Amino acid sequence: MDSTTVLPVVEAPASDSSPTLVRGLGLLDSVMLLVGGIIGSSIFLTARDIAGPLPHPVLFLLVWVLGGAISMCACFAFAELGSMFPDSGGQYVYLREAYGDLLAFLYGWMLFSVGNAGSIAALAVGSAAYLGGILPSISQQHVVLSVAGIVLTRAHVIALTMIAAVTWVNVVGLRRGALLQNLATWAKFGAIGAFVILGFAIGKGDWHHFTAQQWGVNGLTTGMTPGQLLSAFGIALIAVFWAYDGWVYVTWVAGEVKEPRRNVPLAMVLGVLIVGVVYVAMNMTYVYALPIGEIARHETIAHDAAVALFSPAAAVWLSAMIAISCFGAMACAVLSSPRVYYAMAVDGVFFRRMAKVHPKWRTPAFALVAQGVWSGILTLSGRYDQLYTYVMFGMVLSYTLTVIGLFLLRWKRPDIPRPYRCTGYPWLPAIYVLVGAAWTLNTIITRRTEAFWGTAIVLVGVPGYVYWKWSARKTGASA
Repeated sequence: MDSTTVLPVVEAPASDSSPTLVRGLGLLDSVMLLVGGIIGSSIFLTARDIAGPLPHPVLFLLVWVLGGAISMCACFAFAELGSMFPDSGGQYVYLREAYGDLLAFLYGWMLFSVGNAGSIAALAVGSAAYLGGILPSISQQHVVLSVAGIVLTRAHVIALTMIAAVTWVNVVGLRRGALLQNLATWAKFGAIGAFVILGFAIGKGDWHHFTAQQWGVNGLTTGMTPGQLLSAFGIALIAVFWAYDGWVYVTWVAGEVKEPRRNVPLAMVLGVLIVGVVYVAMNMTYVYALPIGEIARHETIAHDAAVALFSPAAAVWLSAMIAISCFGAMACAVLSSPRVYYAMAVDGVFFRRMAKVHPKWRTPAFALVAQGVWSGILTLSGRYDQLYTYVMFGMVLSYTLTVIGLFLLRWKRPDIPRPYRCTGYPWLPAIYVLVGAAWTLNTIITRRTEAFWGTAIVLVGVPGYVYWKWSARKTGASA
């Protein structure tokens, strides 16, 4: 890859002496950020949503491989875009260059209002709740305060403390934030590796759970028509895409990655491969522990699998593993997300103070703090899970539009250096576009409420866009 051509990093429009972001993240940091951001709580909770529509062990495992392959098709496209625009904001920048600033703003608005803030809230509460399984004194059963329908429990207090602490660590330096998320991710790897290895080595599972003999004449399709089978895969992929979501994190911090034209594309490809291996291994452990029919009946599949493989005493160990996993994913989201708001503010389509870089710590401190405050409000509201489910529709749609943007930029901007060119172009990105479009249509048909509210949340940002554009023009005219 050619690393001699350097594009300018997105910086706040100010004097030459203004502080700027620094490129302090290496390849390992970038891979850890991506992997740690993807692997949160979903791998421990989504199995029921997949085993329900696909009640066959082969189909159950195949959809995880398929989800990883589809995500990889998008990663190849994003990798080319990342090598073209190695700036803070990542996908926001790609959408802006391909479609203009309105669509890019709506994407960033979706992230700030619900997508990232809701994810941070959900992960913090999840981590605190599982810690409560180890230390009952901080469980959700202990109510601290109840006012106007808002219930504050000790778990909420722990979650808010986590958000505040991780935010502060990231405010006082990029390297401190990277070290925290790296340590959490390595701890997560160790816990998941122990669960899988010990599960197969000494667990009380059964290899017959993988066989298809019980399905009789219906075989692999379990009696479904081809159309029903495709729809079932589409429904199952909703949960799978949610589990894989987060691979875009590394693009958001591209402005602070060393050798971004090389490391951003490489981190995306390596990270998704690692996550795919982890997810398949975890789900094979679930199938080894329980028949597919049992998996479809258990929401907390990791807990039930641990009990089946080991003993009820394993619940404490499992709670610790999930708490660490949620905390690590939250740390990755806190680090990466504000870089999108920073890029929006630089463009004049968001709060101007979010474009400020702290003169001492060289971080987007105000954007970090604002995100932490809003995440805390969503934590107290208790609506973060439902809101995040709504915008998952918009997240996948934004990925599809971004991959389409790759085709548009090949046509509109052939002059931009492309140190990495999309593997399998045009076929692999075209496959993702077709799958993403089909998934979106299937979601609109089968999940109308989620699709409607997801669209509504995005469109609520339009008045804000109009205001900030007007304000930016007014400021420019005055200057």
